[in-house]
Amino acid sequence: MEYFFQQLINGLTLGSIYGLIAIGYTMVYGIIGMINFAHGEVFMLGSFIALTTILALAMIGITFFPLVLLIMLIVAMAFTALWGWSIERIAYRPLRGSFRLAPLITAIGMSIFLQNFVQVTQGARSKPLAPQLDGRIDLYLGSGGSIGVQISYMQILIIVTTVILMMVFSFVISKTALGRQQRACEQDAKMASLLGVNVDRTISLTFVMGASLAAVAGIMYLLYYGVIDFYIGFLAGVKAFTAAVLGGIGSLPGAMLGGLLIGLIETFFAGYFAAEYKDVAAFSILAIVLIFMPSGLLGRPEVEKV
Repeated sequence: MEYFFQQLINGLTLGSIYGLIAIGYTMVYGIIGMINFAHGEVFMLGSFIALTTILALAMIGITFFPLVLLIMLIVAMAFTALWGWSIERIAYRPLRGSFRLAPLITAIGMSIFLQNFVQVTQGARSKPLAPQLDGRIDLYLGSGGSIGVQISYMQILIIVTTVILMMVFSFVISKTALGRQQRACEQDAKMASLLGVNVDRTISLTFVMGASLAAVAGIMYLLYYGVIDFYIGFLAGVKAFTAAVLGGIGSLPGAMLGGLLIGLIETFFAGYFAAEYKDVAAFSILAIVLIFMPSGLLGRPEVEKV
């Protein structure tokens, strides 16, 4: 039983990271109906920017973790937001009225460009980082005082950060003027434009918000695992896209739910069966869910406008 609860904590931590990335996918799809396949590389870029920032701060003697974390968040979110804005302007806006595969192809091109750019500038080897937040809390001690169930301070930070960001974004979408504009563009962009909504700016801000969340996920991934490379964006991006589809593409709660489920499926399958087949388990469950629920767990059937 101790092992089950320990894997549950590990799965929720991994799922929180997937969920943050998946929100970016689902926000873009919800407004323009297209998948930003460069989003995984934005996550990877956020990790490398965070690593560069923390090493630069260490060189000038700044090692106080709360301050380092704050600076990392600001710098990484700023750079990835700029990249997200660039993706929308270069890969999506000029092709918004074209056939649906055109922006998909350019997004894949942006993904390959950024992946190779980081590989050339940072090298192909993995980049390690020493643990920045040590310590853990014993939730339950096993028999004879052995280790039972533990949660590290880093896991607490990831889960709490994810919950806070989910609450903030839910508030923005449901209660603010920007959220109303995003929902209006999601329902009918042309009518929203006729009613005075700046559709181009709204879509750009959506890309910026999604990229900022991916940066936070990249920072948490770096701090949690302590090693990154130029290829992590592809793997995490595929998992996060799977999470968005599983939860219901276009639904923010669905994206987070899908991320948590993918994280739990991978962790439990690796813990109780074989780690080599954890991806097979995740995609198999996705296929089973979509057979019976084509719109995902929390998704709504798409209604074609005529």
